Amino acid sequence: MSREKIVVLDFGSQYAHLIAKRFRMLGYYSEIALPNADVSTFENVKGIVFSGGPSSVYDEKVPEFNSKILDLEIPILGLCYGHYIVQQGYNGKIGKAAVGEFGFSTLELNDKVKCPLFEGIEKNQQVWMSHQDGVFELGDGFETVGSTKDCKYAATQNLEKKRFSLQFHCEVKDTPCGNQIFENFAKYCEMSQNWDQDTVLQIILEQIKTQAEGKNVLLFLSGGVDSTITFALLNKALGQDRVLGLHIDNGFMRKNESKNVDIAYRKFGFENFIVEDASESFLKAIAGLSDPQKKRMAVGENFITVRNEVVAKQHLDEDKWLLAQGTLYPDIIESGGTKNSHTIKTHHNRVQGIQDLIARGLIIEPIRDLYKDEVRAIGKKLGLDDELVMRHPFPGPGLSINVLCNDGKSWTSKDDEELAAAKKELEEIKLDMFCAHCTQDLKRTVLPVRSVGVQGDFRTYRFPALLTFKDEGNGFYHFPGKREKIEECSSTITNAAKFLNRTCIKLYQKPSVKDEDLKLQEGFCDKRRLDQLREVDNIVLTELHKSGWYNKIFQHLTIDLPYASAEDKATFVLRPVISEDVMTARFAMLPEELLYTIVHKIAELDFVDALYFDATNKPPATFGWE
Repeated sequence: MSREKIVVLDFGSQYAHLIAKRFRMLGYYSEIALPNADVSTFENVKGIVFSGGPSSVYDEKVPEFNSKILDLEIPILGLCYGHYIVQQGYNGKIGKAAVGEFGFSTLELNDKVKCPLFEGIEKNQQVWMSHQDGVFELGDGFETVGSTKDCKYAATQNLEKKRFSLQFHCEVKDTPCGNQIFENFAKYCEMSQNWDQDTVLQIILEQIKTQAEGKNVLLFLSGGVDSTITFALLNKALGQDRVLGLHIDNGFMRKNESKNVDIAYRKFGFENFIVEDASESFLKAIAGLSDPQKKRMAVGENFITVRNEVVAKQHLDEDKWLLAQGTLYPDIIESGGTKNSHTIKTHHNRVQGIQDLIARGLIIEPIRDLYKDEVRAIGKKLGLDDELVMRHPFPGPGLSINVLCNDGKSWTSKDDEELAAAKKELEEIKLDMFCAHCTQDLKRTVLPVRSVGVQGDFRTYRFPALLTFKDEGNGFYHFPGKREKIEECSSTITNAAKFLNRTCIKLYQKPSVKDEDLKLQEGFCDKRRLDQLREVDNIVLTELHKSGWYNKIFQHLTIDLPYASAEDKATFVLRPVISEDVMTARFAMLPEELLYTIVHKIAELDFVDALYFDATNKPPATFGWE
């Protein structure tokens, strides 16, 4: 018998699968379908959700949509781009909004309209926006359910047609009432709860057995959460005699990381793995590369090279072995892995060599449809200890993607023009959210490096703003203590600027180094820079563990910038983030005493010219800078 379900139409949004995941977590089975799916696809479907997407509905090239879906009697909920599709389908008018919204906004519900989606929800609600377009005229029969300061039609409904559309993203954690909206939609669809973690685990184990029938499995084992839980799943489904974990020390590991991985695995009973030191091979593969995408691809392709070498060394019959990866769905969608999505960054597990193996049916990815929090829940259900399950994410390319590079040749006159424009933008933005003490010596500048970001499902590659508050002596600077003020400031800057996608705050600058001494230096990802980064990163992680804050944040990234007084010096960025699902995040506000300890210990390292704090949410910034 076919299972009742809610279907999410994927218009290319990074959040499409997050919508489906939310419904599954609430106990309602959900699947993804393409927006041009035939109406026969919707047999036994209780509700349909239209996802967001990177396009504008008035673009020349937009995802193909089967408009006959709107003729179905099934309730439909449109979100962001889906909001426009629903409105447009009933003669509504869409265009570029006068003011885009990226980040937090306040939804005010209309007292005069009763909406099933907002049953049990208070009138004023925090919601998460990520849009530049807007609805200018409502579709036929629609009424306004709620608005924000800059969005008149933020929530609408047509009860006669069983149609709802929302401008905001209720699938992200930063819309606190989002789960209740989805629960209410499922209730409106008369959907019964029919999904739980035991079911998910059983399906994954059965899929592994089916895919690996007659074959053994070799797994890239980074030591991170995803590959570790994949390893445990493979072992449970197939037994340790059919599974081999390959931990590659690629030279990009944290301080003593490979040694600690070995100890942790053996402690928890894993014996079927080997450690391969391939650091020289990987360093050679990325030597002289400065482009982030080329670095990622070189790292990914070299994993295949090392894998082949290990297969030969271990005398493994390739016809009897599959390659497993701990790929999550965010890896796939950020790599442009769905039909309508745009590439945010190329993950090492989606390079051409991997794609070729996928095409040949030689790749198995047991958790590819899950998100980080779902994977951790599976790990706990398997009985793994928090030491393995709750570790901060650490991608396959490791610290290599935290070392920003510069070849000394790629900077052009266009970069000069855009940097100047960014500085002009920053100077013109009104920042009046801090107290007079904080702002009396406030200085603004723009760092001459570009970092990756994401806005409206598109990748951005823009400059970071740098704010410097009062000099407190000996190279240390005042850090405003109120999170809400910093967050307001950061959002104000990135929402108003065309050339900025991050906001940083200066924490320290060596007293002997003047602002004019800091310049963009030629620098690549080599052992010297990696060793420097390892030292700084180790200080941060050690103090996070000692203070108990390691388990309170999702991840900390330490970023190495080739922005210094000399080539052998560096500037570092602290990037602590809080997230549930990787798709959105807020910067983590560390306690003043903890931040003070970290900054002062890093300042003692002679190669550190300056230290900044990245106070940007996702969106508009990604977790890392590359």
